Amino acid sequence: MVDKSEKFNWLVRVGYFSRAILYFVLGLIALTSAQKIAEGTNGIFRAIQEFPLGTAILWIMVVGLIAYALFRFCSLLFDIENNGSDAKGWGKRIGHAGSGIAHLALAYSAYKFATSGTGGSSGSSGGGAQEAASGVLGFEFGGIVLGLLGIALFVAAFHQAKKGITGSFMHRISGQAPDFTRWLGGAGFLARAVVYTVIGWSLFQAGFMSGGADQIKTLGDAVASLAGEGFIFTLTAIGLLLFGLFSLVLARYRIIPDLDSDAGVPKFRA
Repeated sequence: MVDKSEKFNWLVRVGYFSRAILYFVLGLIALTSAQKIAEGTNGIFRAIQEFPLGTAILWIMVVGLIAYALFRFCSLLFDIENNGSDAKGWGKRIGHAGSGIAHLALAYSAYKFATSGTGGSSGSSGGGAQEAASGVLGFEFGGIVLGLLGIALFVAAFHQAKKGITGSFMHRISGQAPDFTRWLGGAGFLARAVVYTVIGWSLFQAGFMSGGADQIKTLGDAVASLAGEGFIFTLTAIGLLLFGLFSLVLARYRIIPDLDSDAGVPKFRA
């Protein structure tokens, strides 16, 4: 009989596999298709939809991205990765919750394409995010909330870059992983740091500089906005493609902590 921890383990691995598809396709279309990358996040899912068995892949991504989001929420609620309850630990756990929310939004986008075949819109991929931001701005202190979220993204970008440079992410990966995992992850985290900075700046503008909700950028929009930046765009696109390959390695070799409260501190590699 498969226990709940083993079921959870497999769901999270499907989540990493889904993330691998997402980032690999994002990097690939950024390098090869100006039209699709201009569509932002919608362009990613439209490209996946055009694959053989594309709709089936989208459904796998719906399940996987939701599973990955739940994994991140478990980090916040149950501290399954032993980040601790001091200020630094709570900072990491809250960051994981933010990642969970972002991946739920991506799962919803994948769901719209899987069910309608069009994603429900041919317009801006940031529509959902912009509608949510408009709602937040409708509150008295909504601008401050968005601005603080932007600052939080700047902090997250810093930590992504730090991971990429130091390789600290490797202690959560099995020693059986390929030797090149360190370099795939390093390039990928640095590319994500660039994207997080762009998204954070869009939130900061919307919240503190009266930029309006239409300033908000999603994952695909952030990459598309770099299209005129020459080598920065190219390096970021390559880094995101490599992050997709890195996530594929994680789908096999990531050490997934047990859900069992009696399991103790997860034994990450030194």
